Amino acid sequence: MSVTEFRVRARRLREAPRLVVKVGSALLVDAKSGRLNRAWLESLAEDIASAKKRGQQVIVVSSGAIAMGRRHLGLPPNRLRLEESQAAAAVGQIRLAHAWQEVLAARDLAVAQVLLTLEDTEDRQRYLNARATLNTLLSLGAIPVINENDTVATAEIRYGDNDRLAARVAQMASAECLVLLSDIDGLYTADPGRDPKAHLVTEVSNITDDIVAMADGPLSDVGSGGMTTKIMAARIAVSAGCNLCIASGHRLNPLKAVEEGGPCTWFTASQTPLAVRKQWIAGTLKPRGKIFLDAGAANALAHGKSLLPAGVTRISGAFNRGDTVSLLYDGGEVARGLVAYSAVDAARIIGKKSSAIESILGYRGREELVHRDDLVMTVQSQGDGRG
Repeated sequence: MSVTEFRVRARRLREAPRLVVKVGSALLVDAKSGRLNRAWLESLAEDIASAKKRGQQVIVVSSGAIAMGRRHLGLPPNRLRLEESQAAAAVGQIRLAHAWQEVLAARDLAVAQVLLTLEDTEDRQRYLNARATLNTLLSLGAIPVINENDTVATAEIRYGDNDRLAARVAQMASAECLVLLSDIDGLYTADPGRDPKAHLVTEVSNITDDIVAMADGPLSDVGSGGMTTKIMAARIAVSAGCNLCIASGHRLNPLKAVEEGGPCTWFTASQTPLAVRKQWIAGTLKPRGKIFLDAGAANALAHGKSLLPAGVTRISGAFNRGDTVSLLYDGGEVARGLVAYSAVDAARIIGKKSSAIESILGYRGREELVHRDDLVMTVQSQGDGRG
């Protein structure tokens, strides 16, 4: 493939409103010394700053805490016991967060540290809390730097690699693009270190058994994720409407290198994150309650607006924040959505203006009862909002 063709595909990176970048341990930390690769990190910070300047929101999923921490504790470079890994993470996480803060703050970028476990992405309420935190940080212009919370996670609740964690974060944040910076250019037809005929697969639109078979074990002694975990991450990302790119980080300014036509593998999604989310709401979730609308609210939904408390006449059902609810008008369902308040709190604010929510509930929640991004119409409504 020509450099021009690579650049055309690289638009997926440049034009993604929300971008997730995963950085592997082998890139951040020198395998022999256990020290931070400072010059490389500075170059990646330049790439992130460039993305921010063109209006993109950026999330970083960073490995490296254990690799950095075990040197300072005098732990061996080979495989560690779980409790040793947790101790190394506790020491290394401070140093890792400080490094990210230094290089990004030097470019006038606000940095936030977020630690997640497998449970945080699988438990519904914890997922919603994490999603809300990420969305708020991004809306305020900050760059969340995320790592697995190795200091508290047990073997049973760990991802064990940050490739799949990055994919879950991309899914959680409804990101359009995820870049996995690795120690290899992308997916090869065979191990290029063993087979001289192996060639780079530049684009994958369907993850078949043949694609899975091309993956092999880990390619690095420092990180925990090999090509197999990257294929697993690609499945997660693509199913969420997110394009995923595997590219080598063994060069300065690695994101810029991809943008300029550097070799990589793209796993492409057929839908956008928003389309996937709305499809999920419409077809796979059973409503836990009902919200009855007045004519004005039904009409507003038909024109792409969010549902405000003022347009609700009554509710029924015992639902929690984040549950799917059915929105009804004139005796029939007009839409479904994810509700921003529990049934108890919703009952107190229906019929009220959004400006009164804080005084009624004692806390400042969302202005919308159901946001338009969390809502899908189930009938084609007319001008008056009737089905």
